[in-house]
Amino acid sequence: MTVPTVEAVCSAWGQLRSEQPLVQCLTNVVVAGWTANVLLAARAAPVMVDNPFEAGDCARHASATLVNLGTPQQATADGMREAVRARQATGQGWVLDPVAVGVLGWRTELAHELAAIAPPSLVRGNASEIAALAPESAGAPDSGRGVDATTTPEAVLPEARALAAQWGSVVAVSGETDHVVSPDGEVVRLRHGHPWLTRVTGSGCALGALAAGCAAVSDPFTGAVAATAGLTLAAEDAARGAGGPGSFAPALLDALDQLGPDAMAERLVLTTGEG
Repeated sequence: MTVPTVEAVCSAWGQLRSEQPLVQCLTNVVVAGWTANVLLAARAAPVMVDNPFEAGDCARHASATLVNLGTPQQATADGMREAVRARQATGQGWVLDPVAVGVLGWRTELAHELAAIAPPSLVRGNASEIAALAPESAGAPDSGRGVDATTTPEAVLPEARALAAQWGSVVAVSGETDHVVSPDGEVVRLRHGHPWLTRVTGSGCALGALAAGCAAVSDPFTGAVAATAGLTLAAEDAARGAGGPGSFAPALLDALDQLGPDAMAERLVLTTGEG
């Protein structure tokens, strides 16, 4: 995949806002409403269909499908299987957010089962989750602390590259410096954002949904970078007028709504290569 330029990333963000892709979210109960609001603020269209009777049909018609493993139940797991099968049958990609994979065994097995049906085109997780999915360390019981990372994106860059190569997926690793890795090992780093993102439930999960939407109007590499840029730059804007996490969350929705591609182009800094 070609390493995305600032121009390509901003174009993808603009396309998200103009094309308003339909993003199916099979996501966790803690963040479903917040994820939908983030997508709406960015001008995408969320649809939260996750039951096994409709998930496959929805996946066939959606512009993008996100599978988030935050609170899986047997029924939602069946819905995830149906959605991934439907995306495979129609030749479309899907996005995996492997919440707490490596810490909890059943969802770790589920992640690998879904990838065996059809590897995701894009994986977005924190450093511990990505390390746990990597070929040499999948399922390591000490790879995280619940949904929190215990390492950094830079530290797990070899594992992210190995996972990207194994699955042919773009791998986006969230952290203080976000890393996005292509299947052939190219890396884009973004150093935008604000610490309050980590104090609002579901910011990472919403980023997975945004990445799915951006990938639907571009390619997975550019889409992952565009979504990360959009959320982190909006976070910087939201923090300026907020007094803490409580006022930051609604301000983030406003900032996402107001962030256009031209404003993104004025501030976005991408670092490529090894550092």
